[in-house]
Amino acid sequence: MDLTAQNTAIVLDSTADFPEASERFPNWRVVPLYVVFGDQSYRDYVELAPPEFYARLRTAEELPTTSQPTPGDFLQTYEDLTEYERIYSLHISAALSGTYQSASTAAAELGDKVRTIDSESASAAIAMLGLAIQRRLEEGTTDEAVDALVGRYRANAHLIFTVDTLEFLRRGGRIGRASAWAGQLLHVKPILTIEREVVPLKRVRGNQKAMQEFVSAFTSTSRDTPTLKVGIAHADAPDRATQLQKMVWHERPQAAIEVITTLGAVVGTHAGPGTVGFFWFDDEE
Repeated sequence: MDLTAQNTAIVLDSTADFPEASERFPNWRVVPLYVVFGDQSYRDYVELAPPEFYARLRTAEELPTTSQPTPGDFLQTYEDLTEYERIYSLHISAALSGTYQSASTAAAELGDKVRTIDSESASAAIAMLGLAIQRRLEEGTTDEAVDALVGRYRANAHLIFTVDTLEFLRRGGRIGRASAWAGQLLHVKPILTIEREVVPLKRVRGNQKAMQEFVSAFTSTSRDTPTLKVGIAHADAPDRATQLQKMVWHERPQAAIEVITTLGAVVGTHAGPGTVGFFWFDDEE
């Protein structure tokens, strides 16, 4: 089957932190997860935008919880895309959320029209995989070529992030192998990645040392080429995001910064304010 942007849709969940997706691309949709404060449930980005969320999080007596979309939420979106012959549905790592399973349950209702993909990652990394697929759709592609892209992406895309405290990851049950560091991080910044789950890389002292680690990881695993794609995400920490943006311009001036985004309520619940994440992938054919 020949795939184009006219006959193929891309569905993300809101943990991709790309709320403008359907405004930028007519063939894209976003299915929101839920964030729950007490007995009030909100659809991520739709009913609770990041500025309101972080203001509320900083004063909340109890941390919010999150929940995945139901299979019915996904099925409604898939059925609304009747004019498309193929749907690629891209999701947060199945080790971090039940979202991929919900999407797969809904997709099974529609035969082979919908292909669900576990990104094995989170946040802007999901959006960037979608953008890589979209580039191919606009030129014309096939399922086999998309499968090959997804394989390369999982193997070669890079993600590192740092948090102000591991407490949010711990309380949300998403701390993974970084649990050994919990409670030991006074004045220390953890450098983390996601390999299906949260994985600790290094501990450094202060934001400046953390930035040096970001520079080292980025420059040692990339080259300056227009095919190098970069994404930046932050949790109510725009100054840190700007610092990363300037670093990319300095170290890899030919690279394309595709996404600069604020973590939404769902990812922000688990990462906590002050988090900054950095993603890169050389999308050479």
